Amino acid sequence: MAEGQPGARSARRRLSRTAGICALVAGCALTSCPPPAAASPRPDRPQLCATEPAPPTGSATTPPPITSGSDVWSFVSEPGLHPQRVKVTAHQPGTARGRIFVGPYAVGAAVVGQTGALISEDSGDPVWFRPLPSPDLQNADFKVQTYHDPRTGKTQPVLTWWQGSIAIPPTYTNLPGGAPEPGGCYYIYDNQYRLVTTVSAHHGFNADEHEFLLTRRGTALFIATKAVPMDLRPYGGPANGSVLDSEIQEVDLKTGKLVFSWDLLDHLDPADSKVPASDATTSGGVWDAYHLNSIDEGPGGELLISVRNFWAVYDISRKTGIQWQLGGRKSDFTLGPDADFYWQHDARFRPGNRISMFDDGCCNQPDGSPEQESHGLILDLDFDGHRATAARTYYHRPPLFSASQGNTQALPNGNEFIGWGQSSYYSEYAAAGNTEGDGSRNLLYDAQLPGSNISYRAFRNTWVGKPYYPPSAAVRAENGNSVVHASWNGSTQTTAWRVLAGPDPHSLSVVVRHAERTGFETAVPTADPGPYFQVQALDAKGHVVRSSAVVTLTR
Repeated sequence: MAEGQPGARSARRRLSRTAGICALVAGCALTSCPPPAAASPRPDRPQLCATEPAPPTGSATTPPPITSGSDVWSFVSEPGLHPQRVKVTAHQPGTARGRIFVGPYAVGAAVVGQTGALISEDSGDPVWFRPLPSPDLQNADFKVQTYHDPRTGKTQPVLTWWQGSIAIPPTYTNLPGGAPEPGGCYYIYDNQYRLVTTVSAHHGFNADEHEFLLTRRGTALFIATKAVPMDLRPYGGPANGSVLDSEIQEVDLKTGKLVFSWDLLDHLDPADSKVPASDATTSGGVWDAYHLNSIDEGPGGELLISVRNFWAVYDISRKTGIQWQLGGRKSDFTLGPDADFYWQHDARFRPGNRISMFDDGCCNQPDGSPEQESHGLILDLDFDGHRATAARTYYHRPPLFSASQGNTQALPNGNEFIGWGQSSYYSEYAAAGNTEGDGSRNLLYDAQLPGSNISYRAFRNTWVGKPYYPPSAAVRAENGNSVVHASWNGSTQTTAWRVLAGPDPHSLSVVVRHAERTGFETAVPTADPGPYFQVQALDAKGHVVRSSAVVTLTR
């Protein structure tokens, strides 16, 4: 059994609690989450995870976003939305149902389009976009989950994500007065795009972008971090340094109370890190020894966690601690051919003594060399023989070497969806997968993000969106006709549009009875001069779902 606890306890005793604390700037420049609200602002005017003003558009290190050109969507009826356009490079029959969920951003270059939370069709056409006001803010881990209310027994599908600022590699600063840098927070939206609640970290930790997992108990599991002052000389680092601690926290979603926590510094000896403590000399004195980056919960309540900078995955009992370790310096398993992994992300339980992960295979930040090619990985665990073997692998063509981030998602039809993290792709594969050097085999879907855009994770989820706000419309005069532009950000039930027009806002009649929806925005020409127009969203049965406001012709 790989506890490593005596070393961790001695490390804890070496802490200097009076030293000025160092904190992760990458957490975000935000102070608090907004309180839950019955209705959130429109998605193109999003509520921030802050009470202070939004950060400026662009900074010394973050150039302004690119919001025009062939790689960006622009809309007449929603002029404030400029999501990225992806290039679909493969689309074969057999993909799973659902839409694609990403949080695009860029590091060290201008983001193409706006940062935010984006749902797209396989074609790349947007379904819902919630832009952020600055490229210095990002969303991560954007996906569909199920919200359980144990008090009523009711469930509902929701959207969840983290909001804050991400830096790659992480940057740190010494803060005066021992106060930690404020962190980001987590959002939960219902299927009408209304804010359900927000969640923040407890007792001085920062809410981390890596994981936000809803449970059947009406709680959320997530990762929280803070820099803890420590004399790093026993590990080869500076005397007045800090170790970046990580903690698993579980919060009751109704009360906001912390119901469980598990601190890595209490259980894992930082000496087992694959990142040298001397790296702290170039990162503000902070040693990122652990880098906890995923949590999954098993059927018995056990937790599976990925500790990137240990090259290790752990099974955790809430009552007794570490049950087993896979990988790293004290592995309880030997690793068979193609079962080794490095700098991994997104460890998940799978049925039948299997786990999956995204093996980055790369790299110690910022200038490390890859250990191997990035790929999705499913492992068989033999608990009697203490051996792990590769059951399935999922490689890309061209080969990718992702220095951070990424995920491997099991889909309901048996396929696997891979978000390639710091490489600008997401892909779907048939279950059988492929091998290194054969990355096109069993590839069903592949898309490339524009420019330097990346997404921390990428998911395929089914989702039915019923916006609480009305559709949008705009009208322009073009070639002697009135062209009505109709959209409804987030609606998945709209299949067609009806157009009404008239000489005044109170005398409108139908001028186009049925125009098939052609994408996020549909342009409908009519010879009617208006100048007042309105659109009605129609469902698959031709029923009116909702009407837009009345708009006037722009000449």
